[in-house]
Amino acid sequence: MATGRVMALDVGKVRVGVALSDPLGYTAQPLLTLWRKSRGEDMRSLLRLIRKHEVVEIIVGNPLHMSGDVSPWAAKVQEFAEELRKRSTLPVTLWDERLSSVAAHEILNEAGHNSRNRKYVIDQVAAVVILRGWMEAKEQATARAALEQSGRSEEGR
Repeated sequence: MATGRVMALDVGKVRVGVALSDPLGYTAQPLLTLWRKSRGEDMRSLLRLIRKHEVVEIIVGNPLHMSGDVSPWAAKVQEFAEELRKRSTLPVTLWDERLSSVAAHEILNEAGHNSRNRKYVIDQVAAVVILRGWMEAKEQATARAALEQSGRSEEGR
């Protein structure tokens, strides 16, 4: 298993929530909220974070409609992700983020977080939700592959 931090982004019109995994890929933690300025400046800020934290892969929340159709905002986020992939030369994966903001609000409600200051952390928490979802799906796929492999080796006996 490759090691290194994975970064997740919840890209909004005003802010980008950033979360990171630990180097072994077991946990997801909020990192910061990037207040957007311009596409170029946003990219430079993200590239600095990628270098600083030795990121090996990037997950970008893909804000699809509930139907699964690409929303106008999802098209812009997909362009953002593609530019980040080109500039960083890292693998960038779009991850379905439907309901990540709802889950983030629920997490903050359960933690008793003040709703007045929520805008400063909600995007980070949404990025954590995105990263956790991706990590869990990857773990399940690995477990399925191991089961299938062990089934094949049993057949060969």
